Amino acid sequence: MSEKCGCGCGHDHEHEEDVMDLETMFLTLDDDTEMECGILGVFEVEGLEGKEYIALLPLEDETVLLYEYKEVGDEIELNVIEDDDEFDKVSNAFYDMYEDEE
Repeated sequence: MSEKCGCGCGHDHEHEEDVMDLETMFLTLDDDTEMECGILGVFEVEGLEGKEYIALLPLEDETVLLYEYKEVGDEIELNVIEDDDEFDKVSNAFYDMYEDEE
């Protein structure tokens, strides 16, 4: 019997199995260590035109990370969302999208 997963989605399931099915990428942290993350999705947010965002799930954690996402040539650039209002909109859009997929 599984317990509530702790990711905030409120469902009984094991995320470890879900993460195994995701495409992954390595996120370089401020201290130059790398963390492997499953890519939950790249998405746009209504009212924030011209920007895309990415939701990442670290393989060693259950906390969803949200970043502004840009493709610059062959490179992927992730930027921290520093504006609180923008972060709230992105968070709400991600959770709405996640609920729709369930």
